[in-house]
Amino acid sequence: MKMKNTNKKLIHANDESLFKEAIGKIKPLKVDTIHFAKKVSKPKTHAQPKNSKKAFAQFHFSDEFEPHLNKQGPMKYVRADVNSFEAKNLRRGFYSPDLILDLHGLDQHQAKQEIAALLYACQKEHAQCICIIHGLGSRILKNKVPHWLVQHPDVMAFHQATLEWGGNGALLALVELKDKFNRN
Repeated sequence: MKMKNTNKKLIHANDESLFKEAIGKIKPLKVDTIHFAKKVSKPKTHAQPKNSKKAFAQFHFSDEFEPHLNKQGPMKYVRADVNSFEAKNLRRGFYSPDLILDLHGLDQHQAKQEIAALLYACQKEHAQCICIIHGLGSRILKNKVPHWLVQHPDVMAFHQATLEWGGNGALLALVELKDKFNRN
């Protein structure tokens, strides 16, 4: 009996011939490495049509705009064409927020983007009352958030939140819902 040593294992000559018979004719594999051509993508343009969803969700707030807000007492605002009683309803807890945005840990730029996206989401989700939690911290967002909200055409009114929704560190806002908003 003839034995062959392959990889430190003993294989009988009979086993080797039986294996070759069972497999049949074989064709050795050609060692080939595939080199994929790198696709060069065109640089993406950031220009969006004005009617695109992304353009609606990226409202640009100005940091230069300084509205005349009452510095005495709680922070509040009512748009000129809205009944001032709505701010009282916010203060009294008549409205509870449909959407809540927490800005803790965000810088000014991120906070502006999140507020714009929130106001866009209000139209999509039919959320009339929102709560924006800006916190107290160094008071940067506490001072900036009302200035940004005043600039947005959909914000009807806002008032410092009740203790239930964040007190001094949050604002409750009423958003005007558009009937003809494209929900696609």
